Amino acid sequence: MALCRATKANGEPCTLAANGPQGFCWAHDPANREKRRRMASKAARSKPNRELSSIKALLEDLTERVLLGELQTGQAAVANQLVNTRLRAIEQERKMRELEELAERLEALEGVLKGRRKA
Repeated sequence: MALCRATKANGEPCTLAANGPQGFCWAHDPANREKRRRMASKAARSKPNRELSSIKALLEDLTERVLLGELQTGQAAVANQLVNTRLRAIEQERKMRELEELAERLEALEGVLKGRRKA
């Protein structure tokens, strides 16, 4: 069984079996590039944001401490404002990722249309 002739991103040789005529595994075969990109994009969109669960836990803790009298409401209000700022930053990052993805898709569509006009 022949091994893939590609080099991984960390500089090490790929250790997967080569299954194509060019000597690449599925993950490195240029013919699968677009499908790999789509799969990676879909996977990135489906990942839950781990920051959100930590923020929810923090808010739950803040609420409990205020109700138990362990934390003054003024301090809790400031903490809540900081958490809200963090949430807005997370949302902004999500929007930027979506815009970048849409821009890539639009560029690809424009490339297809330019190819059609010439034909």
